[in-house]
Amino acid sequence: MAALVYAARQADCPYEIVLVASNDPDAAGIALAKAEGIATFAHSHKGMQRAAFDALIDAQLREARADYVALAGYMRLLSSEFVANWAGRMLNIHPSLLPKYKGLDTYARAIDAGDTHAGCSVHIVTPELDDGPVLGQTEVAILAGDTPETLAARIRIAEHQLYSRTLAAYVGRERDPAFLLDKVRAIAMEQAEAEETLSHGMPCFGIVKGKKFAWFTADHHGDGRIALLVKISGIEEQAMLIERDNVRYFRPAYFGDGWIGIRLDIGNTDWDAIAEWVARSWRSVAPKRLTKLIDAADQF
Repeated sequence: MAALVYAARQADCPYEIVLVASNDPDAAGIALAKAEGIATFAHSHKGMQRAAFDALIDAQLREARADYVALAGYMRLLSSEFVANWAGRMLNIHPSLLPKYKGLDTYARAIDAGDTHAGCSVHIVTPELDDGPVLGQTEVAILAGDTPETLAARIRIAEHQLYSRTLAAYVGRERDPAFLLDKVRAIAMEQAEAEETLSHGMPCFGIVKGKKFAWFTADHHGDGRIALLVKISGIEEQAMLIERDNVRYFRPAYFGDGWIGIRLDIGNTDWDAIAEWVARSWRSVAPKRLTKLIDAADQF
């Protein structure tokens, strides 16, 4: 936790720590976070059902407006509801080269197996223990005469470096134009008879030999935005969206009142909502033969 806190203070770090939470009010990390001026929440889990305690933590994270959860020495198993609530947005660091040695006693198990190297892994948290996709690993040589304690001390050095860098890369990808274009492309190309083309220097998506229903812009004309442009009903809806959230929504230059810009580089994009916007925009330009097929399929 301390490694993540101090890494976050670098000017080029893409994340900040908004809350340190624990199930142990006496945890050293809580005291350190308070000393560093970071908001904390600590509550013992004793006497509480797992799901109830996790719901308590979840509420604190949402009140703090956290976008991601980084587990750092949190030794309790998590409820399936909590994991589902943070799917794809919760990371953990584990002291082995996953998929080897899930669970506890990883140092001793690596030594007893005669491995030449142990190490650590940062992975996405999934319902299965230590089983999510691995985002990064660091190997650490096992030396002659190593004990679990001596090996653990060296692996902790590797952990402190690996975790902060991997978390930064994972969080930062949500402001990476290539990553965001891939996300938009995957959604747009799911629409019937969709094709991708390049127009006015921007990737755009339309119906084959038909109209465009989505555009992807990355600092187009130097506006500093990475955004999706989709069709809407007109100027009244455009004004309503911008009034509701003028950070996320904007009037795209040169496109008129029938389009809205949705920023993707803010860092907390709701991709389910983006998929709904794209589907709606596609429907607004799709020929009736396609919409009739979609409507018929939806009835089954």
